[in-house]
Amino acid sequence: MELFRIKKDIPFMRHALVLNAVSLLTFLAAVFFLFSRGLNFSVEFTGGTVMEVAYEQPADLESVRKVVTQLGYADVPVQNFGTSRDVLMRLPVLQGQSSGQQSEAMMAALKAQNPAVSLRRTEFVGPQVGKELLADGLKALAFVIAGIMFYLAIRFEWKYAVSGIIANLHDIIIILGFFAFFQWEFSLAVLAAILAVLGYSVNESVVIFDRIRETFRRQRKMDSVQVIDHAITSTISRTIITHGSTQIMVLSMLLFGGQTLHHFALALTIGICFGIYSSVFVAAAIAMWLGIKREDLVKAPSKKGDPDDPHSGAVV
Repeated sequence: MELFRIKKDIPFMRHALVLNAVSLLTFLAAVFFLFSRGLNFSVEFTGGTVMEVAYEQPADLESVRKVVTQLGYADVPVQNFGTSRDVLMRLPVLQGQSSGQQSEAMMAALKAQNPAVSLRRTEFVGPQVGKELLADGLKALAFVIAGIMFYLAIRFEWKYAVSGIIANLHDIIIILGFFAFFQWEFSLAVLAAILAVLGYSVNESVVIFDRIRETFRRQRKMDSVQVIDHAITSTISRTIITHGSTQIMVLSMLLFGGQTLHHFALALTIGICFGIYSSVFVAAAIAMWLGIKREDLVKAPSKKGDPDDPHSGAVV
């Protein structure tokens, strides 16, 4: 299915050097902010108090957030839990206050606003649990990266595996750099979004690599740069359909999903945009600089007279 067909190939690789220089600067800036500012980890990673309260009528989340902000908590997730009358909050650890003191102060402030509120449960999440979650999340990330490299090396060739994984790491580090620079909360949902971006980005790279292999087989007079430009140009319509529909869904979560889905959708939005860019100007460009050629993807025909080739015409 194509929305339109471009008859003349677009010379993407002509601008690869300049755009990759911009990518390198962006990547280095993201690394700098990760080391200088660090990530703003949520309660799941740092530990804190989880509170669930209930109202007699559907809760006004904005009013609850104002109360939470007035008590000195910034960027605390306040969301419905189960029904519209139940509210879940995750409070970070405060110096000099125990979990019980935090919950008591919060309940006093909420009751001053609405006496009908009641406490359903309160739990303390220790920092040790957060460390385990962070370690498990990093292990999951490492396994995904290793799996992608293994798949690309088998499906195509090692040059494509290297270029594909560099493009994927490019997307991940830039997403983390955004979260470090703006100090957006990094939660388990954001980690899940990053894992989703990994699979999403490699899918786009695989589509382009597969079209490169197909073009090498069909267009024997083209050199490597022309083959890459032709492969990317011929997949533009598919890219617009796929990523356009996906981005519409993610933007709807970002704009209308509320605070609960905000950072999750934000990570996906950044990842989708950079995933398209990196598949074209990072993965394909690095594969070009690594010296991909027809022989890497297309096996040479067996020589005439080879007894193992049924089409060689050899007499057995």
